Amino acid sequence: MPKEMKLSGLAIDPFTSVPIVILKDLEEKDTVPIWIGLLEASAIASVVEDIKFARPMTHDLFVNILKEIGATISKIVINDLKNNTYYAIIYLSIGGKEYQIDSRPSDAIAIALRHKSKIFMEESVIERSKKIELTKPDDVSSEEAKKKWAEILENLDPEDFGKYKM
Repeated sequence: MPKEMKLSGLAIDPFTSVPIVILKDLEEKDTVPIWIGLLEASAIASVVEDIKFARPMTHDLFVNILKEIGATISKIVINDLKNNTYYAIIYLSIGGKEYQIDSRPSDAIAIALRHKSKIFMEESVIERSKKIELTKPDDVSSEEAKKKWAEILENLDPEDFGKYKM
């Protein structure tokens, strides 16, 4: 069963300097970090910070095309987690016909934010995300370090991030 999520913020992994998108359920009981690419983080941050570019970026272009052809995005669903890789589906509607488009979660989130579509995550994915090994490069973290990192992620607040500069 999918659970509605919201973007809680963006962060940088302190060990790898890789961007992380933080999703929380609407009740703020579950927090899911997803490590993403720098370009996708930039695309998400530009929406969050309401940054306008002179020319459309890729995700903006996609949303502009959807508008021109009369398509809408009903929702996105992060629907699977395999080998520490998340998968998502964009639910697209054109002329009353529904399409399911395979997507990386980061792209789906960037598009959903631009289109003001709802973001969902399968509850089974939320549960499996809690079992992802949190490790430092070249050094397996202790159980205590894993618990501390998980606690930090659970207690993140959007104000903790300040302005996310690109």
